[in-house]
Amino acid sequence: MHSIDEPVYLISVVATILKVHPQTLRQYEREGLIAPSRTEGKMRLYSQRDIERIKFVLRLTRELGVNLAGVDVILKLQERIDFLEDERIRLKEIIETTARVASNRQIIPF
Repeated sequence: MHSIDEPVYLISVVATILKVHPQTLRQYEREGLIAPSRTEGKMRLYSQRDIERIKFVLRLTRELGVNLAGVDVILKLQERIDFLEDERIRLKEIIETTARVASNRQIIPF
């Protein structure tokens, strides 16, 4: 089994799986919406994570009528939200650790 980030799918396979034209995938790449890996021979290879991102783009464009510029904004906002959520979790852990250390300290009278 491959990891979610391992690039293993050729553009033709991804296009077939998602029922899109390979040119659509190339356009998404030109627009900066996806960034598949490349082999030394410059062939595009997509990971499962890439496919999930493309599915999200397709849902936004097909079901919600968002244009590609709007998709770009949404993807950037989602990345920012994910970053901030990770940061919130990290800071919460620091606060909890600091509070735990502070409560375990004994005050030694002089």
